[in-house]
Amino acid sequence: MGTVAFIGLGNMGAPMAQNLLSAGFKVRVFDLVFELAAQLESLGATRCESINEAVQGADTVITMLPAGQHVKTVYLGPDGILSQETKGKLLIDSSTIDPETTRMVGQKAIEQGAYFTDAPVSGGVAGAKAATLTFIVGGDEKAFNKAEQVLKHMGKNIFHAGGVGAGQMGKICNNLMLGILMSGTCEALNLGIDNGLDPKVLSNIMLQSSGRNWALELYNPCPGVMETAPASNDYKPGFMSKLMLKDLGLGLEAATKSQSSVPMGSLARNLYAFHNMNGNEELDFSSLFEFYQTQSKE
Repeated sequence: MGTVAFIGLGNMGAPMAQNLLSAGFKVRVFDLVFELAAQLESLGATRCESINEAVQGADTVITMLPAGQHVKTVYLGPDGILSQETKGKLLIDSSTIDPETTRMVGQKAIEQGAYFTDAPVSGGVAGAKAATLTFIVGGDEKAFNKAEQVLKHMGKNIFHAGGVGAGQMGKICNNLMLGILMSGTCEALNLGIDNGLDPKVLSNIMLQSSGRNWALELYNPCPGVMETAPASNDYKPGFMSKLMLKDLGLGLEAATKSQSSVPMGSLARNLYAFHNMNGNEELDFSSLFEFYQTQSKE
């Protein structure tokens, strides 16, 4: 096993880094929040004081960051990853950002002789902890093959979507559908509750009928229906509503550029905008269920 520098240790990054430790990799970690890096240090990782320190001596660098602006800073900033020698290193960005930023960063990395892939994930915090994530990878064949040898210790499904940026586009399409799907699931469950149905019974009915979907199977948004879902733990932890709003925004930006019609995506994006404005940015995106509950009571 080689040495991995892992930068960005939030709800997703921390368990991903922990799985690499469990697989036998030497892991060097950095995050602006000291406590997050310290937690990984207690599990055997090497805590670093800077990006440069983390990257030194690493064969592979993985970044898991909130938005495109952070990816630009971490890779292209004066003390960023590409400010030092990266020839021959494997660089994997698992953030979910716009494809244009990914292509720009990827081009500069490749020009310096690095192997670069964008590898955003699907599967949520539970998937990150269980090492069952889906990775949607963009990059050339050689970079993908190298990345796959690392990603397989954090995920169950690894897809090669195409060249650099294709991973991001695949993830954007997935999350556009996910936002629409979750909105519809919340809406249908709330309609049933307002008309006297037990949400557990209704969920089982839909699971065995044509309305069956991922949210009903694994991520029911109604509290008390599914013990393991964030909804049954005050909508924590999980995929924050502010991140779903960001991803839906990326979908709309991509649609504008390609002149694609996304009316359902636009509606889902507006619903999450209203939901976030009511102070729910940090709650799991399935907390949109409460938006419908509130509307029903007014």
